[in-house]
Amino acid sequence: MIISVRGIGWLTQEGYGCIRCGLRQAFEPGEGAHTLPKKDIFSHPFKNFGRLDTISKMTAYGVSLAFQDSGIEYSPLRKQDIGIVGTNEEGSLNADTLYFRDYLAGGRTLSRGNLFIYTLPSSPFGEAAIHFGLLGPVAYVATENHALTAVLDMAEEMILANEAPAMLAGRADADEAIFFVLARDPGWDRPVLCALEEARALVETNPDLSGMIQKFLGMAARKGSL
Repeated sequence: MIISVRGIGWLTQEGYGCIRCGLRQAFEPGEGAHTLPKKDIFSHPFKNFGRLDTISKMTAYGVSLAFQDSGIEYSPLRKQDIGIVGTNEEGSLNADTLYFRDYLAGGRTLSRGNLFIYTLPSSPFGEAAIHFGLLGPVAYVATENHALTAVLDMAEEMILANEAPAMLAGRADADEAIFFVLARDPGWDRPVLCALEEARALVETNPDLSGMIQKFLGMAARKGSL
């Protein structure tokens, strides 16, 4: 069984875009991740989006762009056998700190439930699974240096184990995010960007996200994907 990359969505402080379809949009002055909902980045309203913590919002942006790049449509009425695994630099440390400070402010008796939701590092991926209708496995990957390659490896293992025919794999931090759509080939009817081995090689040699994006865009241009 061959595992291939069907699309990649990315977001930095400078802009956002997709690899296979060639979208690369720079932010105008005053714009940023906070303005993306106004650009119709989601196909339908994201319920309770305002209550999401920063990592959850960045995850949602990255997943939406990755779906756009791979040609996957989604709606509130459509469930899909796709899973999601990811990582980030801080885990849930920031959310845990906010929750505990709120607990102290409440006299050590009560803290707000909307803060408690994000005290697990897997919560952002769970939020994405709910909005995008994902039925596959959801997991947070804790690795040394928060390596994206480890996330790709886990997603590959889940596909090979038939836990899902396709997986989202990526990283979302407070200021940048990138997500890959991986799927088995044959058996999943979507365009192919590159083999997983090619993607893994580029990720391993380009730890900086901006440089990684440049390499992937160059690869897509050489392959005629753009």
